[in-house]
Amino acid sequence: MENRDPELWELAQKRASFKHHLAVYIIMNIFFWMVWYFTGQRYSGGMKFPWPVWPMFGWGIGLFFHFMGAYVYPKNNSVEREYQKLKNKQ
Repeated sequence: MENRDPELWELAQKRASFKHHLAVYIIMNIFFWMVWYFTGQRYSGGMKFPWPVWPMFGWGIGLFFHFMGAYVYPKNNSVEREYQKLKNKQ
């Protein structure tokens, strides 16, 4: 193991984790849409939206927050901040 910068290593792990999450999201949503399409569900039930919209939406919210933690606010470590607050009070 090389002499790594711990902060950069943590950031790299967060971004790699997000990319994996995004790939799984895309693959699973393609699968959901294929199931919906090939089972004939698209014409039954009188639904206004196809059912794959709902898991896309719910999972998409989680994916959005994962993106925010990996790319927009990567150093937002609440545990570290709380530790520093407690340490400063002593």
